[in-house]
Amino acid sequence: MAPGAVFALVVLFAINLMNFFDRQIIGGVGEGIRREWGLSDSALGLLGTVFTLLYAVVGLPLGRLSDRKERRKILAGGVFLWSLLTAASGVARNFSQLIVARLGVGIGEATCSPASTSLLGDLFPAAQRARAVAIWMLGLPLGLGLANGAGGWILQNWGWRNAFYIAAIPGILCAAAALVMREPKRGMVEAHAVGDRRRAGNPYLLVLSIPTMLWLIASGALHNFNMYALGSFVAPFLVRFHKMNFMDAGWVAACVYGFSGVIGLTGGGALADYLYRRRVDGRLIVGTAAIVITAPLMFLGLGRPRGDVVGFALLMGAGSGVMFAYYSTVYSTIHDVVEPSLRGTAMALYFFAMYVLGASLGPVGTGLASDYFTFQAASAAGAVAPLPFGALMLAELRSLVGESKGFDLRALEPFRAEGLHTAMYIVPTLAAILSVALFAASRTVKKDVEKLQAWMRTADASAKTS
Repeated sequence: MAPGAVFALVVLFAINLMNFFDRQIIGGVGEGIRREWGLSDSALGLLGTVFTLLYAVVGLPLGRLSDRKERRKILAGGVFLWSLLTAASGVARNFSQLIVARLGVGIGEATCSPASTSLLGDLFPAAQRARAVAIWMLGLPLGLGLANGAGGWILQNWGWRNAFYIAAIPGILCAAAALVMREPKRGMVEAHAVGDRRRAGNPYLLVLSIPTMLWLIASGALHNFNMYALGSFVAPFLVRFHKMNFMDAGWVAACVYGFSGVIGLTGGGALADYLYRRRVDGRLIVGTAAIVITAPLMFLGLGRPRGDVVGFALLMGAGSGVMFAYYSTVYSTIHDVVEPSLRGTAMALYFFAMYVLGASLGPVGTGLASDYFTFQAASAAGAVAPLPFGALMLAELRSLVGESKGFDLRALEPFRAEGLHTAMYIVPTLAAILSVALFAASRTVKKDVEKLQAWMRTADASAKTS
C-alpha cells in the first residue's frame, strides 16, 4: 500500500459519491421536469443521453492525460467544473438550456473515473485492489440512492430547481480536498516496479489487443445500458404504475436502485478478492454469477401487480443490489490485464464504449420504447388515431421545440404507465446477455494475466540493467 493511500481513498470515495449524485439528480427530479415542460419519455431520456455522449468522447483524451499528468489536479478541476454546471442546471428556463448545462456536467465528470481508477491502481497492490475499488465504488449506490431520495424530497417540497443548487455545494469542497492528496508514483505497488515504462505502439490498439478487454468492453456497454435505463425511469415508473407521490417514489427508488448496491459492492469485492487469491479468474466468476442471479429477480420484480410496492422493491432491489458486484470485479480485472502506464487509457476506452454504446442508449432507448408502447396502448383503446412509428417520432421532436402538430401528446398521459412498464423489461433481457459476455471474459483472463506478468518481468530486468 502506498503512503497516504487511506486518505486518498476517502477523498476519491467522496468525489465519486458526488459524481453519481450530480449525475443521477436528473433521474430523481425528472418526472417533475417532464410534467412542467410537457415532455415525452424520449425527451426525458435524452437528458441522460447528451450527458453520456460528451462524457464518453471527452473521457478518451482525459484518460491519456491521466497517464501523463498529475491526476489529483485533473480531478480537482473536473469536480469544480461539474459542480458549477450542476448549479447552472437549476437556472435553465427551457429544455435546450438544460441540455447545454448537462453537456457541461458531462465534460467535468469525464475526469473522475480515468484519473481515480488510475490512482487506485497505484495506491493499492493487486491483492487489495478489488476491495479498494469496491469502497471507492460505494459512491455509486450511495450517490444514486441519495440523488433519488433527496431529489424526490426536494422536488415534492421545494421544486426541482433547488435540487440542482443544493447538489453543487459539496462538490466544490471535494475539489479542494483533491488538491491535498499525494500523487503516487506509477506502478510503485506492483511486484515488478516498471515505473513509467511503456510498450511501443498505439496505446488504444495495445489495449484492444487484449482479448479479455474486448469482452469487458462489451459487458460494460450492456451493463451501463441497464444502469442508466433504471436510473432514468425507476422513479417515474413508481409514480405512474404504482401511483406513488414524488417523495415516496424517490426514497423507494433510492433503495431499489441505490442503497441496495452497497451490499453487492462490498460483498462482491470481498468475495472477488477471496477467489482471486485462489484462482486468476475468481473475480470474473463472481461477476458472472451476480448477473446470472440479477436477470430472473428483475423479471419477477417487474411482474408484480399494481400497488405491490413491497414486492417490487424487494425483488428489484435484490436484483439491482447483486448487479452492483459487477463494478468491483470488472474494474479490478482491467488492472490485472493492463500494464500500469496504459491503465488510464484502458479505463477511458472502456468507459467510451460503456457510455457511447451503453449509457447514451439506455435512457433514450428505453424512453423511445416507452413512448412506442404507450402509443400502441392508446391506439388500441381508441384514444388516438393509428399512426406510423416514424410520424410518432416526428411528433416527439416537435414537442421538444414547443410544437405538437399531428396530435396532442397529452392524450397519451393515461397510457404512459403501461408503456413504461412494458419497456422496462428490456433491462433483465440485456442482463441475461451480459452474463454471457462476462463468462467469455473469464475464459481468457488467465492467459492475459500471464502475458502481462511476463512483460513486466522483462521490463523490470531491463530497468535494472539500464
